[in-house]
Amino acid sequence: MNILITGANGQLGNEIHNLEKDSKNNYFFTSRENLDITDKGRIQKYISDNRIEIIINCAAYTAVEKAEEEFKRADLVNHIAVKNLAEVSKENSVFLIHISTDYVFGGVGNLPYKEDDIANPLGIYGKTKFAGEQAIKDIGCKALIIRTAWLYSSFGNNFVKTMIRLISEKESIKVVYDQIGSPTYAGDLAKIIIDIVETRKYIDNEGIYHFTNEGVISWYDFAVEIANQVNNIKCRILPCRSDEFPTKVKRPAYSVLDKAKIKETFNIDIPYWKESLTKCIKKIGF
Repeated sequence: MNILITGANGQLGNEIHNLEKDSKNNYFFTSRENLDITDKGRIQKYISDNRIEIIINCAAYTAVEKAEEEFKRADLVNHIAVKNLAEVSKENSVFLIHISTDYVFGGVGNLPYKEDDIANPLGIYGKTKFAGEQAIKDIGCKALIIRTAWLYSSFGNNFVKTMIRLISEKESIKVVYDQIGSPTYAGDLAKIIIDIVETRKYIDNEGIYHFTNEGVISWYDFAVEIANQVNNIKCRILPCRSDEFPTKVKRPAYSVLDKAKIKETFNIDIPYWKESLTKCIKKIGF
């Protein structure tokens, strides 16, 4: 099979690249430099030239704060580009795997969100990501949407790498304790995606799925464990409320995702968040 990865320079794209090397299938890794997915014509040509059978869309506009001022840019990547991919997939009988987010939910409950729960995004980022999901649904291509949350890896910029830097530079930092969710190691998500593709489990299993690591914590808990694992006890990590850090966008207070569907459908075990954090920190070099 010929498989296209968009957003290949991001965390998830890099993790997929690490895992596909022994595959008998052909993986084509693209970024906006060599495939502009906001241009439907270019997608069509790339698909035809390379006989692509599966698209894994890892591309996204993820600057949650900036999105409040850059609606057009966020919508172009998170919605219009996804619409383009869905249309080309439908027209060419290509299967689309698309990565979405917990930010499609408002975060006002206290039970893990299931795939069919009503979406209520709070900011532009979440709204444009949900619009991308809706475009896939409306177009009706064969697709699998995976919502994830709190993504981190040894690649790119993310919470884990930011915390490692801050605790090495400062005597104390504040981290919010009133935003609750589940971290996701991008390496674990990449492994699941590769398994679904390589074993062709995606066939007849279209729909929306949720994936994060097991466990439920606050950002404060996450920061404390990061400090523990890099053996940094000099920096004090202090819990604080979200309203102590006024921002342009309100983030979900509770965005835990129910993973029962993906575990049952694809018969997978999901690692506990601390175990996956340890793997990532070792890759970073601690």
